[in-house]
Amino acid sequence: MRKHSCPLGGLIILVNTLPAPAGQTGASAVSQDRMRAIYEEVKTPFKYGIVIEPPAGKRVDCPTVFRHRGKWYMVYVQLEPPPLEGYTTQLAESENLLQWKPLGTILPRGRNGAWDQANAAGGVALFDPTWGGGNGLQTHDGHYWMSYIGGKGYGYEAVPLNIGLAFTTDPSKPRLWSKIAAPILTNTDRDVRAGETGTLYKSYIVKDEAKSLGARFVIFYNAKPLKGSEQIFAAVSNDLRHWRRVGTSPVIENLAPDPDRGAISGDPQVVRIGDEWVMFYFGAFWKPGAFDTFAVSKDLITWTKWTGEDLIRPSEPYDTPYAHKPWLVKHDGVVYHFYCSVGGRKEQHRAIAVATSKDLSQVGR
Repeated sequence: MRKHSCPLGGLIILVNTLPAPAGQTGASAVSQDRMRAIYEEVKTPFKYGIVIEPPAGKRVDCPTVFRHRGKWYMVYVQLEPPPLEGYTTQLAESENLLQWKPLGTILPRGRNGAWDQANAAGGVALFDPTWGGGNGLQTHDGHYWMSYIGGKGYGYEAVPLNIGLAFTTDPSKPRLWSKIAAPILTNTDRDVRAGETGTLYKSYIVKDEAKSLGARFVIFYNAKPLKGSEQIFAAVSNDLRHWRRVGTSPVIENLAPDPDRGAISGDPQVVRIGDEWVMFYFGAFWKPGAFDTFAVSKDLITWTKWTGEDLIRPSEPYDTPYAHKPWLVKHDGVVYHFYCSVGGRKEQHRAIAVATSKDLSQVGR
C-alpha cells in the first residue's frame, strides 16, 4: 500500500534448495498468443465507479473480495488519521458485487508496544484460485486466514513493515480475528534477500495442491531494500507459520527509467486459468502513473510479463493519477476488477472502485 500504490516462538528458517527464478525464455515461457488470450479473458474496460467511499478524514485501500454462504464480502484496509496514523482492516458485504455495506473493523492495530501497534493492514488468504469457480475461501486447521502487514511506527507506512497472520472461524462476521503473536516474515530473517531488507508490503497466500515448489502454500509479496524498487518475491510453507524464501531473486521485477526513482511492482493476486497461473499486480513509475497488469506462469516461479494494454489505468477524476492494486473475480460470466482509486484535490481522495468486463453502468443506479 503505497501513496502510489492486509503464539509462536522463533521462526524456523529452512535452507532454500530451490534455484533462483529463470528468465522468461525456453520451455517455461508463455507464448504471446496465450498471453493475448488471457488478456481477452480478464480485461475489464467498463468502469462502474467507486463502490466504497472512505469515512470522513480517512482513506480506504487494498480490496480483497470473496463469496461465503451466498453473499459477497470485501476485506479492505483503512488509514486512520494523525496523530496516530496507520492502518486497520475492515469488512463490507454485498448482494451483487456493486453495492457494498461496510460492517466494521475485523483486524485492529495491536496493543501499545506490540510489533503491529501502528499498522494492521490485511487481505484474505487461501482464496480459491480456480478462475470463475466458487470464489470462496479455503480453510487450514479448521480456520480461515488472512495475512497482514504490521509495524510499530506511526505515520503513513512508516518502515519497517513486516508480515503477520490472523485467523477466524467465520470470515463473514464483523468480529475481531485472532492474531498469531509474531510476524511470519520480516526484513531481518536469516534468509532475507537483498531486495527486501528495507520493508515488506502486501502479501497473498495461495494453496498449491501439486506442491510445485515443494510445499503446500506459497506466499507472494512485494518488498524493497532501504533504497530502491519494490519487487515481488516468493516463499513457501507447509503449515502457514514457518516459511522459507524461494530463490535469491524476485519473481516479478520492473525497473524505473530513472535509476534515482524506484519503481513498484506490488499487491499480487494469483489465480488458475486453464493450465497456467496468472498473477494480477500493479505497477508504478516504470510507466507514468499507477496501473494494473498481469503475468503468467506454468510453474509459479518463472513468470512471463504482459506488455500490452493495462488492465486498469487512470482515466477518470476519481482514479487519476492512480488506478491500482487489483483484485479480480469472475462470476456468472462477468469479470469484476476491484481496485484502489486515488484522485481529487491533492490526490487525497483514496477509495475503492470496480471495473467490469460487461457494461453494468445502469445496474443499481
